[in-house]
Amino acid sequence: MSLSLDLQIVTEDDNLPDEASLRRWAEAALEGRRERAEITIRLVGEAEGRALNRQFRGGKRATNVLSFPYHAPAVVVSELLGDLVICAPVVKAEAAEQGKAPMAHWAHMVVHGVLHLLGYDHQREDEAGEMERVETALMSQLGFPDPYREQTQS
Repeated sequence: MSLSLDLQIVTEDDNLPDEASLRRWAEAALEGRRERAEITIRLVGEAEGRALNRQFRGGKRATNVLSFPYHAPAVVVSELLGDLVICAPVVKAEAAEQGKAPMAHWAHMVVHGVLHLLGYDHQREDEAGEMERVETALMSQLGFPDPYREQTQS
């Protein structure tokens, strides 16, 4: 698996994952699904997260991760998979609210976002079940607990 990762950090938040961790999590989601990929991961603050969610999803507040898949024309061969925008304050708050270790939640957001870039979805119940099974297996491979189980941070 060959991943070209463009990391953009435009938030002042602390306790962000390092580039090596983000790369490892993205590569895990891509393994066996894509031989080569180019992804941008942009870590943003609450204002940018809210503005992008409003513009692209009609949401009123920031959300944890937004996925922007690249759809190449049929005649173009491209390694470009798309962009992920992850809102650091939302991820931090969700981890605390859900009793999850912050890095486990970060890993889940990257895995979840990359799966969206690959075409996974959770709009229908059958799709949601399949996506959750894949996410849970990937998180286990990465050494993290099931992200859909109640957690108690240790």
